[in-house]
Amino acid sequence: MTDLVIGADGLARCAWGSSTPDYAIYHDTEWGRPLRGDDALYERMTLEAFQSGLSWLTILRKRPAFRLAFDEFHLPTVARYDDADVTRLLADAGIVRNRAKIEAAIANARAALELPEGLSALLWSFAPEPRPARPASFAELAPITPESTAMAKALKKRGFRFVGPTTAYALMQATGMVDDHIVGCHVTVPPAA
Repeated sequence: MTDLVIGADGLARCAWGSSTPDYAIYHDTEWGRPLRGDDALYERMTLEAFQSGLSWLTILRKRPAFRLAFDEFHLPTVARYDDADVTRLLADAGIVRNRAKIEAAIANARAALELPEGLSALLWSFAPEPRPARPASFAELAPITPESTAMAKALKKRGFRFVGPTTAYALMQATGMVDDHIVGCHVTVPPAA
């Protein structure tokens, strides 16, 4: 498999984005596009943490259930969750039922509300300068970068859990802090102003 594939629709896209219709929609409309806002970035951070050890496709297909279970990832609401909510979430077959990840999601909401600058500002402060050109292949990309390592360290220092350097880099890719679409991919990513 090459890193760039021409889909049935005639569009060139990153190979992973052509593997299923769900991935094609996500690749074409969300992945790598700049995303800001505390609740929106909290959702992506939480989903990336739940993805750890699983396929992103699993999380993507469960995202509507996650949104319902976590009150649309509204930070103040999730930060008020208690033991009864943990029990409720552990019983919800629509999401990934992992106690450590559920408890981390709640702890992370509380930590995010403690940030004077807000979660979005903190996360975006680690975005590297844009590359002069898109990568020619995924082999050029490392799963951990100095920026993702620094982001993970800063988050951990502020009480966040389940956000290591690899998860931080996946978050950076997903939210447009870096543009890791392959050269020739049809997706045009707006600048991360």
